[in-house]
Amino acid sequence: MAANEERATPAHEVRGTLSRLLFGQLATYAVGAAVRLGIPDRIGAGTRTADDVAAACGTHPQATLRLLRALAALDLLTESEPGVFEATATGSLLRSDTPDSMAALARIFTEPVMTRARERMEDSVRSGEPSFDSIFGTDFFGHLAGEPELSEVFNTAMSQGTRLAARDVPSHYDFGRFTTIVDVGGGDGTLLAAILRAHPGPRGVIYDSAEGHAQAPAKLAAEGVADRVTLETGDFFASAPAGGDLYLLKSVIHDWNDDQCADILGHIRQVLPADGRLLIIEPVLTDTVRPGATALPYMSDLNMLVNVGGRERTRADFEHLCTTAGFKITSLTPLPAPALFVLIEAAAV
Repeated sequence: MAANEERATPAHEVRGTLSRLLFGQLATYAVGAAVRLGIPDRIGAGTRTADDVAAACGTHPQATLRLLRALAALDLLTESEPGVFEATATGSLLRSDTPDSMAALARIFTEPVMTRARERMEDSVRSGEPSFDSIFGTDFFGHLAGEPELSEVFNTAMSQGTRLAARDVPSHYDFGRFTTIVDVGGGDGTLLAAILRAHPGPRGVIYDSAEGHAQAPAKLAAEGVADRVTLETGDFFASAPAGGDLYLLKSVIHDWNDDQCADILGHIRQVLPADGRLLIIEPVLTDTVRPGATALPYMSDLNMLVNVGGRERTRADFEHLCTTAGFKITSLTPLPAPALFVLIEAAAV
């Protein structure tokens, strides 16, 4: 049936699909250029002419018009009349001053720190190792540690990427039964703050590197939970802080290979009380790619491969990791669409 359906598809549609994929990189760089030039902020919530945008951004007028029209073709802007543009709802997410901004995500995912390793994907597929290390002479997070400005952009991007999950996670798990929630690799505390606001009983701990939780004090203060959270600086490959009865890992496990994950989980297992729980929040891949499945988790999987050496995983993969570290999965709770995350609860055995 699949072969017959493919033969029935007009040739121009088949070629068009492939052409869009081949030009996809240009679309990505167009978005990145717009953010770095400040174009979405200059357009704001109103309409602007291409000449106005060029003057405000200090860019070439005709080249600016060409970029704006490309963004309109990508449904990020509309061109109501020749040379006059307004942001769409999607395009407004590229503004830095909106509550749901994804501007930092757009910037970091189009920076050389992300893109150069992708150019060497075939090397990673041959070796199974991240190509990032050979390009930059260190691992991804080691490189960020030496680039404070870039590290801040990355932290902001991770916070922006967590906001959608932070809206749903607190209502899909009983956090209120715990006393102390330790967010391992918790960054600026976007998720932990949302949990604590929804559940007034527990206290929280963010355990991360100094670079990782550098923006946490401001974030926690803005969310009104600073007095309920302790920041602890450390290395989750070396230890986990004692004192929690729930240990939270969101978007941490997919950054690392199985051996590294075993170290992270093993340290948590050492300090977890008998009645404590581990909560991993990650996408869970199906055993096969189903027709119509979103490509996003599989693209993320390739990004993990080339940049950090981690991977997205199936349920069987998570069960193997947990069993190896002395845990047993007790429940899996998918978040509502469009979120791709699953709450994976595990108990010590």
